[in-house]
Amino acid sequence: MRILVDADGCPGRSIIEKLAGEYNIPLFLYCDINHNITLSYGEVVVLDKGYQSVDMYIANKCVRGDLVITQDYGLASLILGKGGIPINPNGMLYTNENIDRLLFERHLSAKARRAGGKTANYRKRTSVDDEMLYKSIEKIIKNVMESST
Repeated sequence: MRILVDADGCPGRSIIEKLAGEYNIPLFLYCDINHNITLSYGEVVVLDKGYQSVDMYIANKCVRGDLVITQDYGLASLILGKGGIPINPNGMLYTNENIDRLLFERHLSAKARRAGGKTANYRKRTSVDDEMLYKSIEKIIKNVMESST
C-alpha cells in the first residue's frame, strides 16, 4: 500500500503525512510547478503544469490497493477502476455505489454554470473535516493491514 495525494489544493496534508509516518507507509504528494510543498516524511513529485497533468500522472501510477486522496471525482473514478482506494480530503470514501451520482451532480453543476447559473459555494474547512480525514485514513490503513495478515 502507498498513499498518493493529489496535492494541488489538497487540505489536510499534515494529517496525511502524520498517519503515513506513523504506519510507515510510502507517501507521495503530486503537484504542478505552481506549488511549493515540503514534507518531513514522504516525497513531493513536481510535474509540469497543464490541464489534468497531475490527475493523469496519479491515475497512471496507481496500482491495486493504493490509497489516493483527491477532490477530483474523475480521478476517483479512474482509481476505483484500477482497484485503488480513493477518498476525499474531508474523509468521504469514493465507492462504486456513489461515484456515478457524484459525477452526474458535477455534470449538472457544470451545465448550470455554462448557462449562466450559479452553484453552491463551498463551506470553509473545519476541525470536524480534519477529524473525519484522520479517522477515514486510519480505518483504511488498519483494514488493509488486517487483510494482508
